[in-house]
Amino acid sequence: MGDAYVDAALGKATDFTWPMQQLVTEYCWDNIWNRPGLDRRGRSILNLGMISVLNRPHELKGHVRGAINNGLTKEEIQEIFLQVAIYAGVPAGIDSFRNAQEVFNEMGI
Repeated sequence: MGDAYVDAALGKATDFTWPMQQLVTEYCWDNIWNRPGLDRRGRSILNLGMISVLNRPHELKGHVRGAINNGLTKEEIQEIFLQVAIYAGVPAGIDSFRNAQEVFNEMGI
């Protein structure tokens, strides 16, 4: 998702949220994302599908931004969300498209 995203997340952590932020930082962003078995593009593709199905719009927006940073195109993201619509339901696909469009607008793409 980029250094700015990570720095902002760490900077917003409170005494209450710090244990969760530490868990996410160490296990998600470091241990899993840096494993050699999949490249970052592949991990982004998987995450977009899974987070869409889980209906987590805030996380989805962050991962759309990360997917772009990891080299995915808008067209590839479009295909992922069409796949989501067929296998997880049209409402999940529609929400994913809406959330991605917000990110594209923010990013000027």
